[in-house]
Amino acid sequence: MELIQLTPHSDVDPSQPLRAPGDILLHAYLIPNALNPARLARRTGIPATHIKAFIADTHPITPKIALRLSLAFDTTAFYWLALQARYDLEKAKPVVHAYRPLVD
Repeated sequence: MELIQLTPHSDVDPSQPLRAPGDILLHAYLIPNALNPARLARRTGIPATHIKAFIADTHPITPKIALRLSLAFDTTAFYWLALQARYDLEKAKPVVHAYRPLVD
C-alpha cells in the first residue's frame, strides 16, 4: 500500500506564496478558532512561549510539536513538518545556489 509517492524530484506548487508555518498556524488555525497561544498551550501541552516563537518565526516546528498540533487541529503531523521543510528549504536556497550538482 503506497500512502505517498516521493521521488528525488518531488516538490510543492511553486505558485503558492512562501509562508512561515507559524504564520499559517496563526491565520488559518488560531484566529478562525478564537484561540490565543495560552489557550492552545493548555489544549496541547506545548508551552505558550514555544507557540509564540513559532508565530514570530524564531523557532521551527519539530516532530513532537507537529504531532501535538495534528491532534489539536485534525491535521497530520506530516502536514506541519512539510510546511516547515518547505519553508526551511526556500530560505536556504540563496545560500546554496552557488554550488554545482555532483551528477551531470
